[in-house]
Amino acid sequence: MAYTRGNLAVQPKRKEQVDSLYRQKTKVVTRRMVLPLREKLLYMLTLTLFVLVAGTLVWRYLHIYDLNKQAQQLDEVISKSNKKIAVYQMEKQKLEQMVAGKAKSWGFGEPSEDIYVPKAELSTGSDNN
Repeated sequence: MAYTRGNLAVQPKRKEQVDSLYRQKTKVVTRRMVLPLREKLLYMLTLTLFVLVAGTLVWRYLHIYDLNKQAQQLDEVISKSNKKIAVYQMEKQKLEQMVAGKAKSWGFGEPSEDIYVPKAELSTGSDNN
């Protein structure tokens, strides 16, 4: 016997002899706890609600984006139209100034006195009374 710190009364534990032909293996199996049906339905309902709210928000932001884009396009069209109007007004003024010169070159002149033209009575074919 061996001394264990100077005490002979303490015996060391002996190793158990393992039969070499058969070796027992232990396998640890962890089972997942299955959620109850009501809890699954609650989770699915909550997830569906969040997806619907997120989809609604995305759709509204998309609609707002589209409206802003249309407003910018209309602003561009308006500014282009205003530029065209300004160009046409300049052309109108030039043509109005050219009318007097063209009329004089063709032999027309301004009347020397005021001309009065009386209104003629209009007769139509259906008023034969």
